Amino acid sequence: MADKERFNKPMIGALLSISAPQVAEIIALAGFDWVFIDMEHSAMSLESVQNAIQIMEGKVLTIVRVPANDEVWIKRILDTGCDGILVPMVNSADEAKRVVQASKYPPEGRRSVGLARAHKYGATFSEYVAKANSELIVIIQCEHKEAVRNFDEILKVDGIDSVFIGPYDLSASMGLTGQITHPDVIASIRLVKEKCRMAGRPYGIFSMNKETLKNEIKEGCTFLLSGVDANFLLNAFTGHLKELK
Repeated sequence: MADKERFNKPMIGALLSISAPQVAEIIALAGFDWVFIDMEHSAMSLESVQNAIQIMEGKVLTIVRVPANDEVWIKRILDTGCDGILVPMVNSADEAKRVVQASKYPPEGRRSVGLARAHKYGATFSEYVAKANSELIVIIQCEHKEAVRNFDEILKVDGIDSVFIGPYDLSASMGLTGQITHPDVIASIRLVKEKCRMAGRPYGIFSMNKETLKNEIKEGCTFLLSGVDANFLLNAFTGHLKELK
C-alpha cells in the first residue's frame, strides 16, 4: 500500500492496457512513478491485472481503473493487492459516497472481508486489514458536465484521495466530442482544477502533449498521465520507420 505523502509532488504515469506481462515490466523498468491499469477501455481480465501488479509491485504505484462504480468490481480489484483504484464517471456526491463505502472496511464502509492476494493469502491478513482504510488510494474521475455541476458537493465527501479529470469524456458530455481545446471544455476543466486547489485536494489529468503536461505541473497537478502503452509503441515504431524511409 502507498505512502500518500508522495501526492504532494508531481507523479508521472503511463496507462497499461495490454495484457502481455512484458509491457507491465517495461513500464516499471522505465521508471514511471505510477501506472494506470485500465479495465474500463481495454480487454484486460482481472487475472491479467493481478499478474501485472505482481510484476510491478514495489517498483511503481499501481492504480486500477475499475470498469464501473460497482461494489463487486471494486472489492475484487482491491483484493488483487493494487495500491488503489480509480472509478470512472462519478457525477454526484451520492456516487462518490458509494465509491468510499465499497472501498473501506467497516465501520467506515462495507467492503467485505476475504482472503486474497492483497492479504498475502492470509499471511499478512491482520496487518493489511488494519492499514487498508487509511493507505489504499481512492481516486474518482470527473469527466462529465454533471460532475462539474455537482463538484462542490463531491469535494465534501470524505475518503476521496484525489480527483482525475477526463477531458475527452467531459467534452463528449458537452456535445463537443474530442474538442478538448474548445473554450467551454477548457473553462470546465479550469473550474474543477481551481476548486481542487482551494480544497487542498490532489488532482490529475491526462495528456499526451509534453508541453501541456509541463504547464499542468506548474499549475499544481500531481497525478499526470502521459500516454498509453499501445500508442507509445505505435509512435515509436512509426517514427523509427519514417526516419529510415
